[in-house]
Formats: sequence, C-alpha cells, structure tokens
Amino acid sequence: MVINAQHAPKAHKAAYLLKAQAQLDILRLKLRLYMELKLANETKLFQLHAELQEAGRMLGGWLKSVS
Repeated sequence: MVINAQHAPKAHKAAYLLKAQAQLDILRLKLRLYMELKLANETKLFQLHAELQEAGRMLGGWLKSVS
C-alpha cells in the first residue's frame, strides 16, 4: 500500500495510506498475540514493536501532510 501511495496522484494518496495504516494495526495485533502466547523471543518482539511504532509515526505524518 505504501508503494501505491508513493506513486498515486495526491488526490488518491490518503486512501492508500489509510489502508496501510489498517495493515499496520493488524500487524500490531498479531505481535501482541505472539507476546501473549509466547510464540516468539520476547526481545525480538519488543524490537519489532519499536519498529512498528516508528513506522506508524512516519505513516501518520505522511497522512497528515496529504490531508
């Protein structure tokens, strides 16, 4: 979705970015489930969580700039 937003006309970027934000939320939910079920290394999960947070901030800023 992010690549689609990058190449889309400005009028359509927000729609792609909203879809990307929804996908990011799904990833966050899956990460929480992995933590609760202890299916992965906790250290790696915390690192992934930090990276998802940063990606969310960047995505939110981009969405704000096109709205």
